[in-house]
Amino acid sequence: MTTVLDGILDGVREDLAGRQATTSLAELKARAGDRSPALDPLPAFRAPGVAIISEVKRRSPSKGALADIADPAWLAGQYVEGGAAAISVLTEQRRFGGSLADLTSVREAVDAPILRKDFIVTPYQLWESRAYGADLALLMVVSLPGHLLADLLGLTRELGLTALVEVHTAEELERAREVGAELIGINARNLRTLKVDRSVFGELVPLMPPGAVRVAESGVSGPEDVGDYHALGADVVLVGEALVRSGDPSGAVAKFIAAAREPLG
Repeated sequence: MTTVLDGILDGVREDLAGRQATTSLAELKARAGDRSPALDPLPAFRAPGVAIISEVKRRSPSKGALADIADPAWLAGQYVEGGAAAISVLTEQRRFGGSLADLTSVREAVDAPILRKDFIVTPYQLWESRAYGADLALLMVVSLPGHLLADLLGLTRELGLTALVEVHTAEELERAREVGAELIGINARNLRTLKVDRSVFGELVPLMPPGAVRVAESGVSGPEDVGDYHALGADVVLVGEALVRSGDPSGAVAKFIAAAREPLG
């Protein structure tokens, strides 16, 4: 049975083949070598309170168009002004409306660590991430069978990137633990069906390996959701839709951060 994720990955591989035909791996390696060393997000992620990864996200497969983001650099600057610990930039074009140009634009505008959010399934994409200025790269366990997860995690370390290893089930979390992931995201959205179940975080977070930084993904509509995730053990919360639709991205980030300091009602 073909899933939503299968369809996304088919498109990602097709688009990737087009980029590989125009930009060689050798060229990417040269560009990556010219970059300053990647920024380390983990100290900020491990600090007291909750860290927010704020996302530049135009649309999604589940919600369609979210926001008309004409200037990703401006939006990223607003996020940093509000206190975001890192910026996530969607670079998948077909379903999310993103691009590597967005990543370049944000990199030139902010000094905060930047996560390249995409469906990464090959080493080429990791070299691409570093060449375009990313500091972190998303590795989704669900789309990396066999030794591919360990191989790509090893390459992120060689490149100085920090891998955000994303899981949705206990089995995926066990695979993340086995390869020694330090930064683990629990996604409340099932990428095979696109359904969101926020209880997934509470069920999986006790299974996290000791010392891992715990990231909550999806299911955030307001500050109270950030507070709930933090109360369950999240060190970091990744937020996209609620921020791009807020009308006040800087103020919204600040409210999300403050929510972790407020007592639960």
